Amino acid sequence: MNYLWAFMILSGVIFSAFHGTIPAVTGAVLDSAKEAVTLCITMTGVMSFWMGLMEIGSEAGLIHGLTMKMRPFLHWLFPGIPEDHPAMDAISTNCIANVLGLGWAATPAGLKAMEELSQLEGDRRKKHLPGAVPEGTASQEMCTFLVVNISSLQLIPVNMIAYRSQYGSVHPAAVVGPAILATLISTGAGVLFCKWKTRRNLA
Repeated sequence: MNYLWAFMILSGVIFSAFHGTIPAVTGAVLDSAKEAVTLCITMTGVMSFWMGLMEIGSEAGLIHGLTMKMRPFLHWLFPGIPEDHPAMDAISTNCIANVLGLGWAATPAGLKAMEELSQLEGDRRKKHLPGAVPEGTASQEMCTFLVVNISSLQLIPVNMIAYRSQYGSVHPAAVVGPAILATLISTGAGVLFCKWKTRRNLA
């Protein structure tokens, strides 16, 4: 990626030099830098608001309640994880944050889930349980979680709404319906693929 970006920047500068548009490129760079700072400030405010709401929900027991509601689905999706394993709490927190469109808040929970799943796989290897994968190889649960996390069903695409609002969209929330449909399809396809792969591996 570094080489790709360097090539694009250099080719743009060289092209502008040959066509005498260096001042326009300089102006575009300065304008883009200004927009980047403004966008960062906007996103900081939006994410602080939503992450604050999520923290309030956690303190009020809402996150715990949603986690308990999700347990049957998560147990079906991850049958190899014990119900009382800490990985379940981290996975459910990550899923809730993603559904609310809080990708930044979902990242710490996702890393915690991967750490717990890695420890679970390590325990399987020590006990020589069937289905344990070699060290350094992602387990079935890790792959499934990664697919679900990437597909990321979203009811409130906070980031996209903030971007559209920042750049002057008349109806920044108009993307909610299409986003729900698109992420619902992507998550459904990801879950079906994971279940199909699990059945195939067990066959």
